[in-house]
Amino acid sequence: MNPYKDIEAYRVSPLLCVTDFLLVFPLLQCIRLRKATSLSLELGGGDTEWQSDEDKKMIREDFRHGATFLTNHRDIIMDAAWLSYLLRTHYFIRPYMGIGNNLLSRRWIEWLVRFNRCYVVVRDGGVKEAMKNAQHLSSYIQYLRSKGKSIWLAQREGRAKDGNDLTQPAVLKMLTIGESNFLDAIRRLNICPVSINYEYDPCDYLKAREMQLRRDNPQWKKPKGEDELSMKTGISGKKGRVVHRITPSINHWIDTHREALDAMTRNEQVNAVAKRIDYQIHIGYEVYERGEAFETYLKERLAMIDMPNKDEAFLMDKLREMYRNPVLNHQAAKEKKDN
Repeated sequence: MNPYKDIEAYRVSPLLCVTDFLLVFPLLQCIRLRKATSLSLELGGGDTEWQSDEDKKMIREDFRHGATFLTNHRDIIMDAAWLSYLLRTHYFIRPYMGIGNNLLSRRWIEWLVRFNRCYVVVRDGGVKEAMKNAQHLSSYIQYLRSKGKSIWLAQREGRAKDGNDLTQPAVLKMLTIGESNFLDAIRRLNICPVSINYEYDPCDYLKAREMQLRRDNPQWKKPKGEDELSMKTGISGKKGRVVHRITPSINHWIDTHREALDAMTRNEQVNAVAKRIDYQIHIGYEVYERGEAFETYLKERLAMIDMPNKDEAFLMDKLREMYRNPVLNHQAAKEKKDN
């Protein structure tokens, strides 16, 4: 009996194993979307002075037996799709990708994403059920890694709507549930942090709108169809340059600082690893040039927000904030001593 039947990514059937489902449909769709949205997609690129030739060799070595690609989270669908596309075309790596069950509104969508190596992250239920689901997911991810498979997972549940990308300690705790030694369990995951950078976020005006709705009503919940709208907008909207930067496995940092980390409590270790992941994601940001034309762009996005009691000053501040925070985090990471 398969213990992971309810959440696992489907294996590609024998009929498709030669032609490869990823190349037949999703890969071609990614190419089509790049042309349709005038997207410039890069792996690396821009100012890479922070990454030495030794780092690049180290990264390739880190991939040899699979890795856990932990990324910041901007777009519901495209974060995983573009990274999978880039890893496939540059390194011939096809990662398993986590997708929340709240996005599987139709049965055919679930079948499609599971055939594209998506496993299901169950987010329903109360505290007891959430703990059980987390244990089940952790076991499945550890199983995939034990087989040398690569996986993708966002550093937090839900998108960082204000652009302030911080790893949720709860994600690291979920990944290591039931493991007696946290650091050894993290090492087996072989986490390679990845920075995802959008020149223009097609969902920026939707995120700003949601932030005001939550400000005005802390009990506000997304209505049916809200995620579908974000998915559609994220796929078809303007993005400009999209740059992904893969950084070396945090295992090198763990090994260098193992003695000091071993002296910490488990919670202190979790927080230290989370901060290290944040540092590597922040240092990998692409900083885009923003001139006067960008202010015009923000005003156009503000005009697209349709809602009652529209607080234009608040909304404009939130639009600026989501583009400003990555720059501030990148500057702070560059100034920080790498220890």
